[in-house]
Amino acid sequence: MRVALCGDHHGVALKTRLGAWLVERGHEVTDIGGNDAEAVVDYPPLCAAVSRMVAGGSADLAIILGGSGQGEVIAANKVHGVRAGLAYSRFAVEISRGNNDANVMVIGTKVVSDEEALELVGLWLATPFKGGDHQRRIDQISAIEAARPGVPRE
Repeated sequence: MRVALCGDHHGVALKTRLGAWLVERGHEVTDIGGNDAEAVVDYPPLCAAVSRMVAGGSADLAIILGGSGQGEVIAANKVHGVRAGLAYSRFAVEISRGNNDANVMVIGTKVVSDEEALELVGLWLATPFKGGDHQRRIDQISAIEAARPGVPRE
C-alpha cells in the first residue's frame, strides 16, 4: 500500500518511527515532512499536501501526526475526496475505517503514546470498509461535498 505521511513539530519523532514501521510491513511510504522537532511547523499545508496525494491517487492512504490532531483533521477534510478521521482510540479507528471508509488517519501525539499510535495504525490498516448502509452514507457525504455552497441539490 502507498502511504503518505506527514507531521508537524509535535509528530517528528513518531513520524520517523512510524515510517520505518510501515516500510518493515511492506508499505511504500512517502514522507513529506516536517522534519525538525525544534522548528514550529504550520500543519495546514502539510495536511493539504498528503490529502491531495490521496485524492489524486498517488497515495492510497495518508497518516498525519500533530499535537491534538484537531486542526489537522479539519484541514485534511477540506480537500475534496478526503475522509479524515481522528484516531484517539480503538473504537474511533474501527468506526473511521469500517463505517466511514476514512482514507486519512490523524493522530494526536499529545493524546496517545507512540506505542498506542502504532497499535492504532495497525488496526486502521487492517480494518475493512463494511459497505452496505455505510456506503449509502458515504455517497450522501460525497453529494454534500460536491454541492456548491448555498445551492440546493435535487
